[in-house]
Amino acid sequence: MNMELILNYLSELSRNNNREWYHAHKEEYQQANAEFESLIQELILRIGENDSSILGNIPKKLTFKLVRDTRFSRDKSPYNPCFRAHISSKGKLPVPVGYYIMIRPGDQSFLGGGLFADMFKDATRMVRDYLSKHPAEWEQIIGSEEFKSYFAVKGTALKNVPAGYDEDHLQAKYLKNKSWYLEYFIKDEELLDGEQFLDRAADIFHKMKPFNDYLNRALEGFKMPQR
Repeated sequence: MNMELILNYLSELSRNNNREWYHAHKEEYQQANAEFESLIQELILRIGENDSSILGNIPKKLTFKLVRDTRFSRDKSPYNPCFRAHISSKGKLPVPVGYYIMIRPGDQSFLGGGLFADMFKDATRMVRDYLSKHPAEWEQIIGSEEFKSYFAVKGTALKNVPAGYDEDHLQAKYLKNKSWYLEYFIKDEELLDGEQFLDRAADIFHKMKPFNDYLNRALEGFKMPQR
């Protein structure tokens, strides 16, 4: 896949974030998007060597649109100049958690894992309940030297441990969270060699898998709210 083509298109879109430019360069978008879908297909195959649950996904069903929802934002630019995808056993839904990739020029690209969405109260409650009962397993995952050399658990959090949970719990810090996720940032220059980047991404996602597995055990039985 041509990673330079992807970065060049997104850089131009960032500089010309308007509908006139976007529609005048639809062919360039289609070419860049096709390259991104090829990247996702290769990632599915490589991740699948260690996590067969994601095999069979169709790349175009895992990607997110460039169009932004500007209704409640001060930033009225119509497009999000990045390509994004979430690869999990059930596609791009936030649950079950899986492997997230965002390609955005300016050294803003990253590989992610875990639960990013904090608006699903049932999901947050399920993870807190599981975490409160399985603190040692969590510590074993996030406390390993290898994990700490690559990741730090992020997520929106409350100031205090929520009611119903022990303030002195071993994992009180993480019981405050409403989401639990990882981000591993990638510089633009690291993207240019597509094969090398695929190897790197597959390795990083493999290192994230125990974290994802823990959260998915916690989220077993979760149902997405009906719209």
